[in-house]
Amino acid sequence: MREDAFGDATLLLLAHGSTVNRASARPAEVQAAALRRSGRFAAVTACFWKQEPGLLASVDAARTPRVFVVPLMTGPGYFVEEVIPQTLGLKVAGAADFPRVQQRGGRLLYYTHPVGTHPRLAELLLERARTAVAQHPFPRAPRPEETTLVVVGHGTERSDRSRRAVEMQVARLRERSGYAAVQPAYMEIAPRVAEAVAAAPTRWVVVVALFISDGLHAAEDIPVLLGESAERVQARLQAGLAPWRNPTERAGKLIWYAAGLGEAPELADVILERVREAAGWGRPG
Repeated sequence: MREDAFGDATLLLLAHGSTVNRASARPAEVQAAALRRSGRFAAVTACFWKQEPGLLASVDAARTPRVFVVPLMTGPGYFVEEVIPQTLGLKVAGAADFPRVQQRGGRLLYYTHPVGTHPRLAELLLERARTAVAQHPFPRAPRPEETTLVVVGHGTERSDRSRRAVEMQVARLRERSGYAAVQPAYMEIAPRVAEAVAAAPTRWVVVVALFISDGLHAAEDIPVLLGESAERVQARLQAGLAPWRNPTERAGKLIWYAAGLGEAPELADVILERVREAAGWGRPG
């Protein structure tokens, strides 16, 4: 058994899930299987907000002294910092802050920070961008210094914190990526996806989605926001193809698109680091 084993703990990977897109659950299931094989935890389970198994049922089903809930989500927005903590009984509505460790039914419940704000996510985004271009170098693979990298998140008017994960990763990528420009973009707030691409200072643009899942947003919505028709996206998906053909020209830009991060093997290490961090918080009060 490894030094960082958590043989007294259950790990719950919490994802949104979906009632209409089964693919959205796959990253949580893939990462749960990888961490289960590692043998570090007594049990590892993928649980979901919008499908079974649900969060509270999974917490109640755990039979270990410690339970770690890791949000397999990208940012500290309304859902991660309001909805889930209130559901777990960690936070009262309207409170500015909340404890992330709780004694619950004789067990310690740890609610970790989301994976999307971890520093290593910048490396995963960069690798996704490089791979998208390397796999489709048409008419040639542009160099990073002549390419703009656009990082897309969801964004919401309900919480300014919804920007934080994207802005954090953009800042990291500006420092280390070597791209001519690195720009944020959002689905529901400014700068929106089409605006960010149009404002890119280079002809070559690589768009990476800061989403864990290749579900509805990453696989369907963002390609449409980039200028593809919904009918064409659906036809490609039904044919077993990627929803966006790399590269595609739109409004004078040659655009590559790399979708979600959820099945990257390195993400399991990020999850484990979130657990280690939470384990160091100790016991409540």
